[in-house]
Amino acid sequence: MNMNTRMSSSLSWITLGLLGLMGPSLVGEAIADPHRFDDAIAAFEEADGISKPGKGKVLFLGSSSIRRWDTATAFAGIDSLNRGFGGSQISDSIFFFDRVVLPYAPSVIVFYAGDNDINAGKTIDEVVADFRRFAQLANRKLKGTKILYIPIKPSISREALWKDMAVVNKRIQRMSAKQKNLYYADIASPMLATGMPPNADLFAKDGLHLSDKGNAMWLKIIRPVLEKALSD
Repeated sequence: MNMNTRMSSSLSWITLGLLGLMGPSLVGEAIADPHRFDDAIAAFEEADGISKPGKGKVLFLGSSSIRRWDTATAFAGIDSLNRGFGGSQISDSIFFFDRVVLPYAPSVIVFYAGDNDINAGKTIDEVVADFRRFAQLANRKLKGTKILYIPIKPSISREALWKDMAVVNKRIQRMSAKQKNLYYADIASPMLATGMPPNADLFAKDGLHLSDKGNAMWLKIIRPVLEKALSD
């Protein structure tokens, strides 16, 4: 083995050692650079500069299942704000927490994420750990703010990943049952009432994002849980 080969091998082991010290969640975050959303977050801040939202609203946060949903119309009568950014993972909401959550001091965060995380190759443990970090961050920086977690949806296009996604859901559901200010709206079980994959009419043509019928099903399940969170 020549000197260059030995140096390359040593650097590889050093890199692996550093990644191990970072822990699984941070390794997962390194795969997806949060700065890919810089423009989206800047657009939120620009909108806030034009019309600053009041504090204490219900904040809808997460990936495209939130971004594509007209939550203001769906949840009429509830003072809310939508700050979904499509393609995001839980780690992205952690990274931008001080810019996309903290300024609004929401009463409840309705959160959908984890879907893209598993699709990107994160493990079950990484996704659950990231959600725990997000919840701890909210608890530390926003005393009294509640989190309503929408579990990862079963979908046609990601059917092969459902086994891992279902385990993530089960673990977060157990976490929510034990911890104050965490709520869980089980949209997954009714979507699977006819088996896996779910009915195609719950989805847009891509087999991933929801159709109007899919959103209506979600609304029927989520709204009572949200109302309970608001009243507790």
